[in-house]
Amino acid sequence: MIKNLRRAALAVTLVVLALLASTPAQAHGRAAEPRTLPMATAVGVLPLAEEVRDGYQRTSFRHWNAGQNPTDGCNTRAEVLISEAVDPPQVLPGCKLSGGRWWSYYDARWVTEAGGLDVDHMVPLAEAWDSGASQWTAQRREAYANDLDALTSLIAVTAASNRSKADKDPAEWLPPAAGVTCRYTSEWVGTKLRWGLTVDTVEFEALTRLAQDCPDTNVTFDPAP
Repeated sequence: MIKNLRRAALAVTLVVLALLASTPAQAHGRAAEPRTLPMATAVGVLPLAEEVRDGYQRTSFRHWNAGQNPTDGCNTRAEVLISEAVDPPQVLPGCKLSGGRWWSYYDARWVTEAGGLDVDHMVPLAEAWDSGASQWTAQRREAYANDLDALTSLIAVTAASNRSKADKDPAEWLPPAAGVTCRYTSEWVGTKLRWGLTVDTVEFEALTRLAQDCPDTNVTFDPAP
């Protein structure tokens, strides 16, 4: 079974990489164009590798930094909360947030206090480390941990759901809310493709099964600079 999955992944990868190579990415300083693939194809493009946790420390990923606007007093976490609010909060001096309302899609709950939310890294920092970020520079890890350029990299959710997820991949954890599995899987795969992260065999098999259950779902990702 595993050998068949690997052969299928390799075949799909060769086809997709040939297609991607036909479009110059980041040529002459330009940003790469966003790409959209059927989920099954996107999963097949993910490179397979063993996960290695050696040397991981959460402090290896500097967060939260000053965000996209270093002069507004709001760090990355606050900027995510402001941008994802269904009803915008009032931004008080020191970037203290008052009021507002958020929808936590992981567990289908409304939240009306910013303090009740966590900002989740779609692919957790430890998982990113295991999947290739251990080889990055400190600057690239900081960029990953504060990625405001992709809407699905950082997600405001209830603290309870984020802590239930912890550093688990989709083979170990999926959001408990009904009807969000395909969305979550798409965003997970898109984040891994955006940052060139790998998957291990167990994760790959889980993502392959999930893709089969989501035949109409696409993955859109914009390769990180």
